[in-house]
Amino acid sequence: MAHPHMNLVRDDREQWLKQYYFLRAAFSVAWVAAAFAVGSKSPAIAGALLVLYPAWDAAANLVDAMRSGGLARNRTQALNVLVSLVTTVAVIVALQASMNWVLGVFGAWAILSGLLQLGTAIRRWKSFGAQWAMVLSGGQSALAGGFFIAQALTPAVPSIANVAGYAGVGALYFLVSAVWLTVSDWRRRARQAELG
Repeated sequence: MAHPHMNLVRDDREQWLKQYYFLRAAFSVAWVAAAFAVGSKSPAIAGALLVLYPAWDAAANLVDAMRSGGLARNRTQALNVLVSLVTTVAVIVALQASMNWVLGVFGAWAILSGLLQLGTAIRRWKSFGAQWAMVLSGGQSALAGGFFIAQALTPAVPSIANVAGYAGVGALYFLVSAVWLTVSDWRRRARQAELG
């Protein structure tokens, strides 16, 4: 039987994950809406949104890692913070060249961050539910990254819409994970109530 303190720690971390996944989904939905509504009309706003996206990912991974035992215990997320910060700078530089360069940077980032997210989900699999969606998300991100790089190498000039579709799928995965954890929590509480 698990120690009551360990159960409290696990419950606290699961509550955090649920809130974290909802927050990540909400941000991505808002980002996609802004990308289509304003970013498609204004290159300056599109550029700002493209810089914001990996910067937000770095901040979100940092907060999650710190809330889940620290960077030393969450190495995949620590690496993800670093990768996303480097990507933020790379996007700023790439914006001076062309959108093809920007999409190429996003492609490399999607591959690396997707694999790191996959690693985080596998590590959390035994302790928390809903990680199957995060595994799928990480795998899909890595595949999308390869597609971005291939697109970036064509003569066609991409736009923020190319990235917005990717962000929209990411939002869906975070939302599925959050809802899955919420429903699992309700079921667990109902079972506990039945047992008295």
